Parts: sequence; structure tokens; C-alpha cells
Amino acid sequence: MLYQLYETQRALMSPFAEFASASAKLYSHPLSPFAHTPMSQRLSAGLDLMHRLAKEYEKPQFDIRGIEVDGVEVAVQELVPVTKPFCRLLRFKRYTDDLAVLSKMKEQPTVLVVAPLSGHHSTLLRDTVKQLLKDHKVFITDWTDARMVPLEAGPFHLDDYIAYVQEFIRHIGPECHVISVCQPTVPVLAAISLMASNGEQTPRSMTMMGGPIDASKSPTAVNNLAMNRSFSWFETNVIYRVPTNFPGAGRAVYPGFLQHTGFVAMNPDRHATSHYDYFLDLVQGDDEGAEAHRQFYDEYNAVLDMPAEYYLDTIKTVFQDFALINGTWVVDGQLVLPQDIKGTALLTVEGELDDISGAGQTRAAHGLCSGIDAEHQHHYVAEGAGHYGIFSGRRWREKVYPQVRDFIAQYDHAGTMAAAAPKRRKRT
Repeated sequence: MLYQLYETQRALMSPFAEFASASAKLYSHPLSPFAHTPMSQRLSAGLDLMHRLAKEYEKPQFDIRGIEVDGVEVAVQELVPVTKPFCRLLRFKRYTDDLAVLSKMKEQPTVLVVAPLSGHHSTLLRDTVKQLLKDHKVFITDWTDARMVPLEAGPFHLDDYIAYVQEFIRHIGPECHVISVCQPTVPVLAAISLMASNGEQTPRSMTMMGGPIDASKSPTAVNNLAMNRSFSWFETNVIYRVPTNFPGAGRAVYPGFLQHTGFVAMNPDRHATSHYDYFLDLVQGDDEGAEAHRQFYDEYNAVLDMPAEYYLDTIKTVFQDFALINGTWVVDGQLVLPQDIKGTALLTVEGELDDISGAGQTRAAHGLCSGIDAEHQHHYVAEGAGHYGIFSGRRWREKVYPQVRDFIAQYDHAGTMAAAAPKRRKRT
């Protein structure tokens, strides 16, 4: 019922949001007589802010049309090599007529970025992708809003997430390097562990950034909520059915609007201050500051619904049973054994000020991956970086990315890590 009430409210607010947008332009356009009346700038700024607070935010585009490689402008095109009901595998194909640059790009490492399925769209990693494209061939998981997936497609569990990751790795090939950001660090580690246990070739490296490998270490407010509420509480209070006006009508989901409310509730003062600063930027004519605000909140306010089964599986497996750490996680009848990984190098990255994944949560992967020689295990703490700072913004570009780039380059040659794959294990 809550989801239906939200949709009703959104439909009612939509005309007011459009009216506010039109009125804001009426008081700001230089050819409008109203733009030259007293207080017109404040009226326009207030109406613009009202529009942005009331409007619906659609999924943003990556909109990466080109990047610079060795001083040469290179065109970028999005391709979709694999399409699944709940996810698309995107490839950012680079093109240039410069033969020297083209030859260099062909030899660059291939990277699979596993984006989080935790509320925001994969475009949240736009800055991650843009930076990686300078030195890598890049693929990324583009998760589908669950409300857009018809019931006929069936449910989507955490086990299905793992199967998707394995399928994408097999499609790209074992020469790839996998980067997981936040939530997917756990299922990615499980996916690669199972591949190793089954004697499959595993990626050359895996980079895990700001994820809850061991959520019991330095628990944050997000962790505490998941750990201190009962499983039945989540089933009762955050799971709703998709309304009839979407393709996925009737599907049980954790709605995006509830997730967004939780995001804002973590730092309400910061968001209130940001919106007020936006109002002042409009009044003072600071177009650059206003545009920066728009770009951030166009992304931040665009959220998706998560399949209920996947969300509840994650709560139980990662935050309540600690199944990965305790060695009790069984996927499709097979025990997850990270110690079976031998031919894949490991880099973990944590933000010094991360308030989503606490200190030590990601680093815990090293203790689990005991089959990887110590010399091939690396850890990096980004000083002054919060959760988003380890994959987006100045600290990502200047501090974290050079570490990730150099790590991938170090292990991008076959035979760098000579380790025989273990014999195939029988399922129990």
C-alpha cells in the first residue's frame, strides 16, 4: 500500500513540479518582463529549487562520448554484448584513427567493473569508468530497475547475482581484471572462489573497494541497522509490491524511494545546507556552482528498486549470518572457499573516513584468501576519503586510481602468478 500511496503522491506533484519549472524560467529569462521586477532572482531561485525537490529523477546516462589517451581525443561508444533480465553487460568501446594510440589501446588491460546493486544506478560510477578508460578496456554491470522486470522473468536471488558475475567473467575471458565497488565485493569474492574451486581459470586480479567482506568490523550506522533488526522486520517493513503502472507490476521489491529516504536521513543537515547553497548560487548568478549541484543530485536522487529476494538474501548472508567469514556460505549446493583462489592477485581499498563500510571490513578479504601468496596481496587506505571518495572525485583520480592502475598493470601478463588451479571439488 505504501508504494501505491507514494506513486499517487508523485503523480499529484508532477504538475506542480512542471509549473514551478516554467515559472522559474518566467522570472529569469532576459526577454521576460517579469525578470526585471524586484525580487525576481529570488522568486526564480525558489521556484527552481521547488521544481528540483518535487520532480521525478530518471536513470541518468553515462554520456561518455570521448576520452583523452596520450593527448589524443578518442571516441567512446557504448555496446551491450550481454543482456540478462536483471542486468546488461556494457562495454565502452574506444575508437581512434591514430595508429600509435590504437596499437597501444589494443594492448591495454581489460577491466570488468561490478557496480553495486544497492539503490543507485551504475552511472554512479561514471567517474570511475572515465578514469579507467584512459588506460584500460572497460566493461561494467548495468543493473536493471526491478520494477521494470516483468514477473515472468522469475525471482532474482543473491545466488543469481553470483551466477551473473561468473557469466560475465567467462564472456570477457580470464585475462580480465575485476573491480568491485561496495556491495558487490562479497558476491564477487564468492563468484571467483567458486570458479577456483571448480578448476576454472580465474581473473588475473581482483580489486575490492569499500565493501562489507566482514561487516562485524568497525560497524557503521548502515551495518548496525542490518545487524540489529530481525530478518522478519525487514520482510514486514521494507518489502512492497510494484504498482500496476510499471512492467514489473506485482513483483516484491525494496523500493528505491525508501532507500533514498534512508540515504538522506544519514546526513540531513548536509543535504539541507547543500540545497540552501544551491538557492544562493542561483540568486547570485553562480552558474558553475548551481550546475555542480544539479549534476550531483541528478545522480544521487535517481534510485532503483531492488528485487526483494536479493535484498533479503544479502541482509541474512552478509550482515546477520556473516556466512562468508564463518565459512558457512553455500551457493547452489557448493561451499564458498576463498582459500581456493590461487592465480588471482588481490588489492583491497578502504577510505579513511568511510561511513558506509568501516575500517577493516574490506581488508578482511586477505585473511580469507590464504591461497594467494602474501606478495600478491595488497592493501591501500585513501587518506581523507569517504565512501564515495574512493571511486569518484578528486581523491579517486589523484590518489586511488594510480594505485589501482599500477596494480592491474603489474599483473596483466599471463604467467605472472604461476599457480595450478585446484582439482574440481564435488558438490556437497
